Amino acid sequence: MANQFGRRRFIILGGAGVAGTLLLKACSNSTTPTTNPSAAPAGDGKGIKVGVMYSTTGSIAIVEKSLQDATFLAIDQINEGTGPWAGKKGINGQMLEKVVVNPDSNWDLYNQMSKRLIDEDKVVCVLGCYTSASRKSVLPVFEEKDRLLYYPVYYEGNECSSNVFYTGAAPNQQITDSIPYCIKNFGKKGFFIGSDYIYPKESNRIAKAELVAGGGTVVGDEYAALGTTEFITIINKIKQAKPNFILSNLVGDSIPAFYKQLKDAGITSKEIPIMAFPTTEEEIQAMGPEFAEGHFSSFNYFQTVDTPENKAFVEQFRAKFGNERVTNGVMEAAYIQTFFMAQAMEKCAKEKKEFTTANLREATRGQEFKAPQGTVKSDPDNYHTYLYSRIGKWKADGQAEIVFATKAAVKPIPWSQALYKGRMCVHKTPDTRASSIVETKKPIPVAFLDKP
Repeated sequence: MANQFGRRRFIILGGAGVAGTLLLKACSNSTTPTTNPSAAPAGDGKGIKVGVMYSTTGSIAIVEKSLQDATFLAIDQINEGTGPWAGKKGINGQMLEKVVVNPDSNWDLYNQMSKRLIDEDKVVCVLGCYTSASRKSVLPVFEEKDRLLYYPVYYEGNECSSNVFYTGAAPNQQITDSIPYCIKNFGKKGFFIGSDYIYPKESNRIAKAELVAGGGTVVGDEYAALGTTEFITIINKIKQAKPNFILSNLVGDSIPAFYKQLKDAGITSKEIPIMAFPTTEEEIQAMGPEFAEGHFSSFNYFQTVDTPENKAFVEQFRAKFGNERVTNGVMEAAYIQTFFMAQAMEKCAKEKKEFTTANLREATRGQEFKAPQGTVKSDPDNYHTYLYSRIGKWKADGQAEIVFATKAAVKPIPWSQALYKGRMCVHKTPDTRASSIVETKKPIPVAFLDKP
């Protein structure tokens, strides 16, 4: 199936700053911005510049384009006073102004683009990044310059930064439930595969610890260079190992290639099912649902989630980007974080506070939002997000049958308790940049936003 997700039109303002990238700007307000918008008084009537940093080209573009689209939808709704922002318009009359960069799936360019957004474009904050490699690349920039990054992707945890708000899953919201599900429904022998960088390796390390703790056995552990589309050697190793299931942390273009070649090699989902973290509706639409049918993904959101908010979200997204488009878990997280940011700005505006990093940081923590997946909340202690845990089984139509779901959003725990028992991240209050890693000998109990 051809990838039809790349149809975008922008005004190209400049492409010569960094080789291989496009600097794109989509302005919702033509008013000249202040010299330093991050310190602009709330309600001054000028546009609020926000960075949007996702790759629309390169090996990860297959999914990052959808995050950018979801972000554009949210910003348009905020500026127009539609969707969840109905009855309002902008932030106390100010429009959000998008400053969009394309790092071309290159980790070094994420670092350069983040500096450019902060130093040259003077954005208030940045919405962006997909892989942990890109987040790790930009993190020193945001911490050194004390700016906020809103990061929407499930990740390996083990991080405690006061300059990042995380709306993707922490390990306990994705891995912790998926491994017991595999043991119970498939068996105790797991073969682990991933792309060769920090997130897949660390997530698989956590998942392997969970498997062993549950009485299981790791029968394989293989990694492929990012963007790899040739998996015959690894598939032969899978055949020899005879696992009960495959735990996949492949990302980007590698996902469709692996699923197709696995089926072509005669390995069906009934014989050896895949439990995946990065595989979403987007990659399944790209590869063709016949290759994913019967396999599984662990995510906080699927397009089939049955809530009024999700029904509206899917309809509004398709109305803007086309009826053939699908929604997915990471783009929903990108949508969530844009409203967390907007609600924080609105809070600052009502309190007549400047849009400084300190004020936005304090205003974002504790924000709640009726998301498509259900009501979620930015944890005031660790800046991660209360999210639902779900497991979906892929059907012939490319959509997921939800076979497991928590009844309420789960409190995030950034450190895997299978590896780092009793370790927590706690940020100080009232708002400062200080944060600390707390160690306790007591087990950290599972907590929910509401009683399940």
